[in-house]
Amino acid sequence: MAPAVRQRSTAARVALAVLAAIAFFGFLALGTWQVERRAWKLDLIARVDQRVHAPATTAPGRNEWPTVNAANDEYRHIRIAGTFLHDKETLVQASTRLGAGFWVLTPLRAADGTVVLVNRGFVPPEARERAARTAAEPQGETTVAGLLRLTEPKGGFLRTNDPAADRWFSRDVQAIAAARGLADVAPYFIDAEAAPAPAGTPASQTPAWPAAGLTVIAFPNSHLVYALTWYGLALMVLIAAWFVRRSENAADADARSTPQDARRD
Repeated sequence: MAPAVRQRSTAARVALAVLAAIAFFGFLALGTWQVERRAWKLDLIARVDQRVHAPATTAPGRNEWPTVNAANDEYRHIRIAGTFLHDKETLVQASTRLGAGFWVLTPLRAADGTVVLVNRGFVPPEARERAARTAAEPQGETTVAGLLRLTEPKGGFLRTNDPAADRWFSRDVQAIAAARGLADVAPYFIDAEAAPAPAGTPASQTPAWPAAGLTVIAFPNSHLVYALTWYGLALMVLIAAWFVRRSENAADADARSTPQDARRD
């Protein structure tokens, strides 16, 4: 008579134990990594929030350009003075809470000759032409305040910038500068902040185009969910290993209690 439960060989048991240990510690490590990522993300959100709401400081000059980076400078509240080169503006496709349209990127030439691209705001398709816009174009020496943003090279998701056709899907500073014949351009651009609305302006009033101050600051933070998922999988491996071990122990006990002649049958 054959036994009710087939016993695994020692090699098979060792292999299962090793695989279970690898899976358990692998899931445990992934969960811990997500906990660390969550702490990093929360710190990043706090630092960015502090930058956004800090008083505006002078924009990084030519000597500081090589050190501008996302970790220390992205979303810094900065200001710069200069003259807009409206004839060299670039329209970059955009999707905002006001609908689909374009960002208006206009070069600003500072007194030292350097140039910074300024995202003056959003315009709908019907206001893409300068003559169709309702806001007056700043002339002469102008001071701009806003958030420092890093260049967005190559293009948008599944869409590549086409400078030859003047089709832009991302704010690629270097490519836009080359297409507009600009030199000495900062490696970042500025999202201009919105000017305060005059007192008594109805909230429903159509904004003056271009509409500034539409920067979206959002950092996905699902690390806690991911951590719980990995830790849950580690726990499942542990429980499964316990059940397998218990069944193996039961099989061993059954084998020991079965008479030798019955096992031979």
